[in-house]
Amino acid sequence: MGTLTLSLLKFYSPFSSTLFSHSARPVFPRAAVFRKNKLPSFRAVSSSSQPLTAEKNCNHGENFRSKSSSPEIWLHNTMSKTKELFKPKVESKVGMYVCGVTAYDLSHIGHARVYVNFDLLYRYFKHLGFEVCYVRNFTDVDDKIIARSTELGEDPISLSRRYCEEFCQDMVTLNCLSPTEEPKVSEHMPQIIDMIEKILNNGYAYNVDGDVYFNVEKFPEYGKLSSRGLDDNRAGERVAVDSRKKNPADFALWKSTKPGEPFWESPWGPGRPGWHIECSAMSAAYLGYSFDIHGGGIDLVFPHHENEIAQSCAACSKSDISVWMHNGFVNIDSVKMSKSLGNFFTIRQVVDVYHPLALRYFLMSAHYRSPMNYSNIHLESASDRVYYIYETLHECESLLNQHDQTVRKDSVPSDTLSIIDSLYDVFLTSMSDDLHTPVVLAGLSDPLKSVNDLLHTRKGKKQQFRIESLAALKKSIGDVLTVLGLMPSSYYEVLQQLKEKALARANLTEDEILKKIEERDAARIQKEYAKSDAIRKDLADVGIALMDSPNGTAWRPTIPIPLQEQL
Repeated sequence: MGTLTLSLLKFYSPFSSTLFSHSARPVFPRAAVFRKNKLPSFRAVSSSSQPLTAEKNCNHGENFRSKSSSPEIWLHNTMSKTKELFKPKVESKVGMYVCGVTAYDLSHIGHARVYVNFDLLYRYFKHLGFEVCYVRNFTDVDDKIIARSTELGEDPISLSRRYCEEFCQDMVTLNCLSPTEEPKVSEHMPQIIDMIEKILNNGYAYNVDGDVYFNVEKFPEYGKLSSRGLDDNRAGERVAVDSRKKNPADFALWKSTKPGEPFWESPWGPGRPGWHIECSAMSAAYLGYSFDIHGGGIDLVFPHHENEIAQSCAACSKSDISVWMHNGFVNIDSVKMSKSLGNFFTIRQVVDVYHPLALRYFLMSAHYRSPMNYSNIHLESASDRVYYIYETLHECESLLNQHDQTVRKDSVPSDTLSIIDSLYDVFLTSMSDDLHTPVVLAGLSDPLKSVNDLLHTRKGKKQQFRIESLAALKKSIGDVLTVLGLMPSSYYEVLQQLKEKALARANLTEDEILKKIEERDAARIQKEYAKSDAIRKDLADVGIALMDSPNGTAWRPTIPIPLQEQL
């Protein structure tokens, strides 16, 4: 990770309970499974979902909600290659499916970008009052899982279950809300088999010795999402070379069993599903064949999402997804992230060095469709920015706690109201314009500056209705941070955590810093200013800033000087 050394994480112990083992492979009675695992339709989603407001100040959120009641939302559609006005298929409801991880390893920062951005979309729809059914699957039956389980000598279902749990913990760490549904492939074999039968019956697939392939030539619109032809569906992208295929681009819907692999019974013999059919079947099971948004990383446009469209339309002619959304790649120091290049970092490795909220902020600092560059300087900048935000709000909160809120006058100066209105307008306009988060984050600057002016400047301290202004500004900033998923449970605690991360990066303890401050104070008393300046610079070089005030010298994290020179 640049000059920072990240210790590799050890694998966790597997769960003791597994869905099945190689020695006891289950045969699923399909009709019975359908009755037992009856799935809810999108229209049956609970109406308990409420608009998202600031967690701690719900009673102050009415103005924010009223301002956000009916903005037009424009989203970029990969299918049309343009931004389109979003119109839900069911009024006030949104059905959204996002392709989840293949659970065979710890998740990396590319995964983090996908799921933070779709978590942001989920939060924004909820904030606007939509009832959202957000489905994010787990692929727990796949070639990569089988290969990894063979390598580790572990049961494939046990391995995938373990990594599903690890992924969920990573999402909690990144402050992502839990989706409405999180289906697993292994628990939806009846639905997958049923969809394959429909595709076969409709003449879009064929069976060869227990393997079922989709016939791409039967689907003239193949390639409409990616604007690519059949020849682009090449081996190496989960498209196996097989001379039995009618067309090299045909892809597997069902794979016959091989020795040592998990399998399920089917009308074509024992086997397991291909990768692409899994998402088509699970999205249809929870949202139907026609829903609002299907999303994922840009690497899924072809072949995965292209094949999903073909399968779903072959199974049901009325299949229709309104918007296809895809986020851009994450590059490492301007080079595409790749295990083979050794520039591949898991979420765990990153948050071991930087605070999870700093990583979340960083992932929002570029527009979701743009490629973004991951480097130490960008994470240092994000860490510095979130420290400033939370420090400002903590100081504001500390002052407000010293005042009796019952005696506050319900009056906020017009200039403060103007700043707040501008923040809300920027937030709604930018979020509704294809989730333009960089503009939203920049829009926090003026309110934060106003808070600091009121807290620390002579003019600000004398301002009439100062406390009322601070309370209103703190509330408005908190509203925005909440929808962005950047609202901590405690400003003080997150500041302490950010300082601990900075100390670790600097390879220092707080006692060592305090000793340096004492040495610097002594040097200043002796008028040894060169020594005093050298101590300050040495600390600044490793990301520790000394802050002098009438009350003494304190320290805070900062961007190391060598990295500042790269900005």
